[in-house]
Amino acid sequence: MQTQEKLTGWIDAHFDEEVAFLQQVIGIPTDTPPGNNAPHADAVADLVAGFGWNAEKHAVPEQAVRDYGMQSITNLIVRRPYLAGGPTIALNAHGDVVPPGEGWTHPPYGGEIEDGFLYGRAAAVSKCDFATFIFAVRALEALGVPLKGGVELHFTYDEEFGGLLGPGWLLEHQLTKPDFVIAAGFSYNIVTAHNACLQLEVTVHGKSGHGAMPETGHDALQAATKILNAIYDELPELKKIKSAVAGIDSPTMLVGLIEGGTNTNVVPGKVVLKMDRRMIPDEDPVAVEAQVRALIAHAVQGMPGIRVEIRRLLLSHALRPLPGSEKLVASLQKNAEQVLGEPITAQGTPLYADARLYGEHGIPAVLYGAGPRTVPESNAKKADERLALDDLRKATKVVALTLLDFLAV
Repeated sequence: MQTQEKLTGWIDAHFDEEVAFLQQVIGIPTDTPPGNNAPHADAVADLVAGFGWNAEKHAVPEQAVRDYGMQSITNLIVRRPYLAGGPTIALNAHGDVVPPGEGWTHPPYGGEIEDGFLYGRAAAVSKCDFATFIFAVRALEALGVPLKGGVELHFTYDEEFGGLLGPGWLLEHQLTKPDFVIAAGFSYNIVTAHNACLQLEVTVHGKSGHGAMPETGHDALQAATKILNAIYDELPELKKIKSAVAGIDSPTMLVGLIEGGTNTNVVPGKVVLKMDRRMIPDEDPVAVEAQVRALIAHAVQGMPGIRVEIRRLLLSHALRPLPGSEKLVASLQKNAEQVLGEPITAQGTPLYADARLYGEHGIPAVLYGAGPRTVPESNAKKADERLALDDLRKATKVVALTLLDFLAV
């Protein structure tokens, strides 16, 4: 108990420094798109160098990044090896963010503090956990007690586009293979599973024609309307499918973007739909994609002059509990109850994250970090995103105590 008190006491003593660090991390924009994220990684590497740590810079080749739809990605690994014989635990947070959008009453990159809350884009998801994880490890090492195994800090920059050039890049290139992963969280809950996600771009090709003589064209928008109706007619059936995972309900499907047409008086010759199909962990992504493609093709079957092109934008697999994840959950729950004074749940979430990529490589992973009781409280990905500083302090202590459980000799 004395060791634990010393650990949490160090965090309290250095909390102002942790908050200032988070303000610096928030202050460098990483809007994705456009996705120019290398400058942020360079700045973080400089900041951790001030703690005597070396951040390995793993730059993804420029052409691969641009083909992917972004401008620059440099992923970081900070390795902290201890004595032999223990596990390696990776702590992963992502630095890329959705653009701030409109409606802010605080500067989105100002890191302003008001009434105990720190405001800024990614204050809650997930630049906050750059601070959580770094200061948890610093507190652990400040104890001066023998440790076995190691910690790796993975700061990656491709969560918003799917993670393949973030954690996926590090794993595919065999730059890391930890035994356990704690990825950035966004609420008091421990996330043990999350949905899969399929995103498709559907291009409906027709033929333009004069509005006064519509019979000279083939109306792509009319065909696209049939596809829209088919998609939304399917929603009641999806509601009937229920997940066995606590915290996850049913699959969802929507069209989030529509583009097309030439002018008000022209028969639309081309319409593009971008759609999102969330899959519960109980579903087979291959079967779901085949079903969605068939649904779209059947909707326009027999329409003269109409051709449909379907391109997969993203196939994100689900996160499922793997053997070993129960050890992470047990330690986090024990320490969270000690710090928060109440039990916290371990459950699934309908969101998806790049933590799944560790799971695909057989590495037990859970999501836990600084955040409120529920995601909407933080305005995550909305205007005036914010984090209660007390939640940052508590999460840092929980992660530090969990690292101590796994790594103390």
